[in-house]
Amino acid sequence: MFTYLLRRILSSIPVLFGILAVTFILARLIPGDPCRAMLGEKATQTVCDTFIHQHGLDKPILVQFGIYIGEIARGDFGVSLRLGIPVTELLLERLPTTLELSFAAMGFSILVGIPLGIISAVRQNSLVDIGTMLVANIGISMPVFWLGLMLEYVFALLLKGTPFQLPPSGRLSAGLSPVPFYVVWGWQVTSKGLIGILDFVSRLNLLNAILTGRPDIFWDALKHLILPAVTVGTIPLALIARMTRASMLDVLGTEYMRTARAKGLTRYMQVMKHGLRNALLPLVTIIGLSLGTFLGGAVLTETIFGLSGLGRILYDSITARDYIVVQSFTVVIAVFFVVLNLIVDILYTYLDPRVRLE
Repeated sequence: MFTYLLRRILSSIPVLFGILAVTFILARLIPGDPCRAMLGEKATQTVCDTFIHQHGLDKPILVQFGIYIGEIARGDFGVSLRLGIPVTELLLERLPTTLELSFAAMGFSILVGIPLGIISAVRQNSLVDIGTMLVANIGISMPVFWLGLMLEYVFALLLKGTPFQLPPSGRLSAGLSPVPFYVVWGWQVTSKGLIGILDFVSRLNLLNAILTGRPDIFWDALKHLILPAVTVGTIPLALIARMTRASMLDVLGTEYMRTARAKGLTRYMQVMKHGLRNALLPLVTIIGLSLGTFLGGAVLTETIFGLSGLGRILYDSITARDYIVVQSFTVVIAVFFVVLNLIVDILYTYLDPRVRLE
């Protein structure tokens, strides 16, 4: 296992280097320059010349790339050209929102999609199967921005004043101010790096509410999370349901399933113990890729629901030609994909003993 992990980590280095190189070059091929994109009419030639020289954008592109690689190697992601804020601070501020949304959406997709797929496979060609696949096809066809607006309209306006009313935007209601868990616990932290990590964890509202014993904040944060999680998780839910159905149909027709029936096992044991586990391999791949896509930033969802996550700031940085933020966030997202792929490969060995890492 250790040898495999080491080999995968070493093989990921050129992948990350290639992603960074491509992103670095493409960002500079976009027409326009960051000075005029940010300052607009105030961007005189003199001001832009000073701006470009100050940020080293007048140097050859290979020199700029070498300088940036050196900064990344030291753990320094640089400073945003548009905001003048270190990119590390932006990550600590925005990444918790995207993480919370991503895992909530993935949980919704898995908890609903897999049971629907199993039921459809067990009752193949029945009304339940047809209805489930019809819903899945509708779910995969709906644009995210339309679904988000419709959910806001129904649950925030039509159901206003009812127990089913849900907030249309934000992460917490006005007046609620969560206190970081390490402050509540009375920790005396002096290390700046450790404070940054603890602040990052405390910005995960659901987790911080549990650690601080604040059920009011937990339920409020959960209610704010439902609509965006359903919006961004609907398409993966449809994919998971369809993939589960197809995988289960393949498994249910195998010889070992017929043997399980001949042994007199209950239908539940046949499907859940012998069938589902062997049908999970393609599902794990789909789930891993979907989660990586969520972490890349759900731009439309975060915009519709007023969430300040990676998606919104990445979009704003691209339009403002903020190369530093675009490059740094791309590296972080690429690292997430690499880690998720590694976890998926390891899960293969647990789900299927025939798969060997070595």
